[in-house]
Amino acid sequence: MKKQKGFSLIELLIVVAIILIIAAIAIPNLLKARISANESSAVGSMRTINTAQVQFAAQCPTLGFASTLTLLGPGPGDCTGAGILDNLLGVALPLKSGYSFVFAGDGATPSTQYTLTVSPITPKVTGQRGFFTDQSGVIRYAPAGAATAASAPLQ
Repeated sequence: MKKQKGFSLIELLIVVAIILIIAAIAIPNLLKARISANESSAVGSMRTINTAQVQFAAQCPTLGFASTLTLLGPGPGDCTGAGILDNLLGVALPLKSGYSFVFAGDGATPSTQYTLTVSPITPKVTGQRGFFTDQSGVIRYAPAGAATAASAPLQ
């Protein structure tokens, strides 16, 4: 009787079981890492918008802060399109890294106030926390749901 070479069914099942155990351990960690990266991207974008608002207010003192993100976005480089923000953030309702950005100006001229609320598109999948900032430049967060001016500041 010849001895056959190869793996038995039991050996293959053991290898598959080991791979599934490793995947069960790794996948939740990958999801947490993605959520953390999305949150970091959202906070970084908020800092960029705050800086762009200060630059716009200095560039266009008669207008103050920009009333919309599109005024900060691509354009001729003047007060009708400052060219400070890129095509991702300088639009009416930006979506970036699993978060949606809702911007509101105060409607005054010159504008002295604005608010920016950033929320995960799919809570607990694209992000955990919601964020908020205004003309003070302080970024605030809520562990779940939308952040407000009364939320805790980000450390």
